[in-house]
Amino acid sequence: MREDETKVARWYLVHTYSGKEQKVLNELKDRIKGYGLEDRILEVLLPVDYYSVVDKKGKRKIKPVKVFPGYILVKMIMDDESWYVVRNTPGVLGFVGPTGKPTPISEEEIKKIIEERVTEEKAKEKLHFDINDRVRILVGPFKNMEGVVEAIDEEKGTARVVLKMFGREMPVEIQSEYIQKV
Repeated sequence: MREDETKVARWYLVHTYSGKEQKVLNELKDRIKGYGLEDRILEVLLPVDYYSVVDKKGKRKIKPVKVFPGYILVKMIMDDESWYVVRNTPGVLGFVGPTGKPTPISEEEIKKIIEERVTEEKAKEKLHFDINDRVRILVGPFKNMEGVVEAIDEEKGTARVVLKMFGREMPVEIQSEYIQKV
């Protein structure tokens, strides 16, 4: 390693067992503290995006989805000791790079990875329907009925849906989480 490389913290992609990313991340953070390497291993990330999904009961939930399943990101100053601590963390399979040699991720790529995340707040804001969309009601007395969205109240988290019942149009106000676009 060149001496000037060892003084600059760079981002590296670390391969882990799939499904064990959070456990590896927590273990690595503990090891960093235990070895006193907070000044050389600066950040450990598990990038996730959040999506709004409807569960079996028809309730909308926010679900985290890993951006890189089986990988975590580590910002570190690469030297023998910091490499050793990361590489020998239980659950770590190795650094991404040719023949296991750690290859840093470019600043442009890391900026894109970090900035383009769908946060929990964004997922909550993202309604999967708009005014005039045809929707199906998922629960309650109007379950499985279809109608058209007439209005959306984002503050209250409700939508007014016009249903055709008894030969006439009938507006009903329903929580947004109980509506699915058809």
